[in-house]
Amino acid sequence: MDAAVRADRAWLDSGTVPTGGLGDRYTAMASRALLDLRLLTRPNGASQASWYGLWRYSWPRDSAFTAAAFTVSGHPAEARSILGFMARAQDPDGTWAARYHVDGRPVTDGRDRQLDALGWMLWAAWFYQAETPDADVAGELWTMVRRAADHLALSLDAEGLPPASSDYWERDPRTEEDPRRPTLGVVGPVLAGLRSAAAIAYGEGADAEADRWGRAADRLSGALAHQFAPFGYPRSPVRGGRMDTSVTFVAPPFAPRDAGVTAAISHAFAEQALPNGGVLPGEEWPGNKEVAWTPEVALFGLAAAASGRTETALERLDWLRGHRTSLGVLPEKVGPDGHQAGVAPLGWTASMVVLSLAALEDPLPIPPP
Repeated sequence: MDAAVRADRAWLDSGTVPTGGLGDRYTAMASRALLDLRLLTRPNGASQASWYGLWRYSWPRDSAFTAAAFTVSGHPAEARSILGFMARAQDPDGTWAARYHVDGRPVTDGRDRQLDALGWMLWAAWFYQAETPDADVAGELWTMVRRAADHLALSLDAEGLPPASSDYWERDPRTEEDPRRPTLGVVGPVLAGLRSAAAIAYGEGADAEADRWGRAADRLSGALAHQFAPFGYPRSPVRGGRMDTSVTFVAPPFAPRDAGVTAAISHAFAEQALPNGGVLPGEEWPGNKEVAWTPEVALFGLAAAASGRTETALERLDWLRGHRTSLGVLPEKVGPDGHQAGVAPLGWTASMVVLSLAALEDPLPIPPP
């Protein structure tokens, strides 16, 4: 046990523990979050969502955020390992299964492939390159980027939108308010991913790919402005559409700051807020309406921190800090009584806490439009 403690401390000391520039206020939470991410990541780069039950698998979406958290905290080898695992797991058509066993086998449980995963992995690869001096994206990482970006660019329809797909809610897109069009939970990551891929390509001197993916990103950006912005960025592009945490996917650090998006984020948080201080994943959430979700609170916090809205970011971080387990671990959910109501640790929440605190210290890079 002593050796394990020394190893953990040495690993933390080998990088940095983001604190938001606020002394010890968040040091314990950030340290524990980083150690949990380390514990959840296998030597082959498979990063589990959590240890238990349905969470003991590796999702591309969660893994992308873990890679970004390792990158920003000075652990590039761990970030590169996660990206490498996902590069090896990727299918030749550029897509990923919804989730994977830690040995790289896809989980065959009937879940559809989720298009947002491609966008998140492209963003994570670019983030790793942007934040890591002399980062190498050649070989398997460039193959991963090319496959995913080509798939996304070719998927856009005449309106410039990708097809309807499951997103971070992981539910049938036919149940959405507009089943014909993708949700903001797909559009946001796909846009960030195409912009990220174009930036990587420009840096690698692959001008043809950069132009192709950049043009696709421009088309999707125009579709976002025409289909979602007029209605206040709801989950589905319909008048009076329900608000959703995915509005943060079109805000920093995934997209440049926009006044309309900032207003929509404030509106969404108010519509999703619960008496315990947390939020539901979205307005009119079909699940338990009394249980708050920590990754959603963390997403609102990350958007605020990356946009310079420091006081709002601190409110979200303070809520998360106050609702950890007795061991200081961030759980997935918090019940109406303020106690843990879901699995812990949850890697996605831990990674966004690390990113939020880093953003309060120095601006995080944003994929260039």
